[in-house]
Amino acid sequence: MKSFTFIPSIFLACLVLVKIGAAPASESTDNVASPARTEDNVEFTIGPHYANAPELTVRQDVPKGVVHEFTMDSQDSKIYPGIAKKQPGVVPYHRKVCVYVPRQYVPGTPAPFIIAQDGLGYTNSLPFILDNMIHDHRVPVMIAIFINSGGGDAQGSERGLEYDTVSDRYVNFIESEVLPRIAKDYNVTFTTDPEGRATMGGSSGGAAAFTMGWFRPDLYRRILTYSGTYVNQQSPFNPVSPQGAWGYHAYLIGASEHKPLRIWLEVSENDNGAKRDEASLHNLVMANQRMAAALKAKGYEYRYVYALAAGHTDGRVTRQTLPGALEWLWQGYVGK
Repeated sequence: MKSFTFIPSIFLACLVLVKIGAAPASESTDNVASPARTEDNVEFTIGPHYANAPELTVRQDVPKGVVHEFTMDSQDSKIYPGIAKKQPGVVPYHRKVCVYVPRQYVPGTPAPFIIAQDGLGYTNSLPFILDNMIHDHRVPVMIAIFINSGGGDAQGSERGLEYDTVSDRYVNFIESEVLPRIAKDYNVTFTTDPEGRATMGGSSGGAAAFTMGWFRPDLYRRILTYSGTYVNQQSPFNPVSPQGAWGYHAYLIGASEHKPLRIWLEVSENDNGAKRDEASLHNLVMANQRMAAALKAKGYEYRYVYALAAGHTDGRVTRQTLPGALEWLWQGYVGK
């Protein structure tokens, strides 16, 4: 195991934001720092030009959190021991995990936290953002867990099995195998208050984040997704959810009792499958638009962002919007 403190380069940022249906970006002069900060609006179009949010800039007056890194092996997991190959045998894997602990954290104190799927992709942004926002009291003193999948992508892969399966299997893995190890090895205590537990991700990692809250709102109630694959990508086939994550907006949200979830979601104009038809069940733009509509119809607290001239899990969009998304996501939280 190893620990390190991030020392990034300096970033500058600005953001132009437009409410859907309002004046185009070229006509906007708003200095709104994030789509999540305009309380009377819930759906936004941003772009086509992007810049890093100022919260990514390192400030010398801000305490820097520590990031620990370790590896989880498939042979040690009861829930995800590896998927079977076409040939006999099991695919072994090694899963990287990082844990951000802010300098303000007091050992023994139950801490709120956020889990990032495909997590190591966020280690060059989220720790810096949290350093600044925790210092400025814009989000609580929270721990962040950056966890990678077991590898591969889409149907037939370990990542696909973990992220695209519409069930409580993945969230149970986090609860029973990931959090206990981190708590033991790094002397942190996680809050049991579901209002203090958030989860996020992009692409299938975003679908996994939503699935965690959907199946276990008693554990996770704050959800943030970029280019979420709310499409039919589940493998192996599950007759209980025959359309995979497409079923969330097609019927599950509307037919289910309202859950105490707070959801921020984004999709990009040129996202995966943007030109595919509805019958494909694989158009991410259509899927995310319908997620927003389903959440609105059911009375959920949500924010929906549509990014012009951007692609799938576009880093420019993430670096511009993530601070504001986090601030909105954690509004109303009162630690216990």
